[in-house]
Amino acid sequence: MRLLLAEDEKELSDALVAILKHNNYSVDAVYDGADALDWAECTDYDGIILDIMMPKMDGMQVMRKLRGSGINTPILFLTAKSSTEDKILGLDLGADDYITKPFDMGELLARIRAMTRRKPEYTPSVLTFENISLNRATYELKCGDETQKLGNKEFQMLEALMVSPGNVISTEQFMDKIWGYDSESEINVVWVYISTLRKKLIQINANVEIKVARGLGYSLEKKQS
Repeated sequence: MRLLLAEDEKELSDALVAILKHNNYSVDAVYDGADALDWAECTDYDGIILDIMMPKMDGMQVMRKLRGSGINTPILFLTAKSSTEDKILGLDLGADDYITKPFDMGELLARIRAMTRRKPEYTPSVLTFENISLNRATYELKCGDETQKLGNKEFQMLEALMVSPGNVISTEQFMDKIWGYDSESEINVVWVYISTLRKKLIQINANVEIKVARGLGYSLEKKQS
């Protein structure tokens, strides 16, 4: 899952990014409200964590603009503003949750999990296609009695392919969604992960394969007999 973190305290932001990545989230970090709004409007995030007191635009303003433009990405406020009035205002404006500093990291992670489950559309916890299944909670790829545990980026790539089997996803779309716009990774990293996923599908005797459409991208297809 990909999160946007808007927190102007750089040290806290760096610590949160490290912990979230350790817990298998992809994270884009910004340090003011204007950037938070720009990134949230341009990227399909699974969840947004907003500080309220930020330079250029506060978190409440960011959320008003996002909700006003029809963006319903789950939002959690992470802030030092702990009054009941602030909490009521934030929730009434459309926030999904509100947690105050200082906070327990375990509680924050639990609230993020709960927040990202409450999406406008139903998302099953297990994706299936042909004879394979992908568990979104455990990152396990299964075919019959065979199981492969996927890494974070492997999981995100296969998840994207399984959500829309047969549809082509470009290398650039994978880079933007999983590595982020500001990633320093080379674009051929996508091929490296595709190659690894292909091997894992073979190892579990899947009857599907990842096909390449040259110059276009990749799709998940049933193997031709």
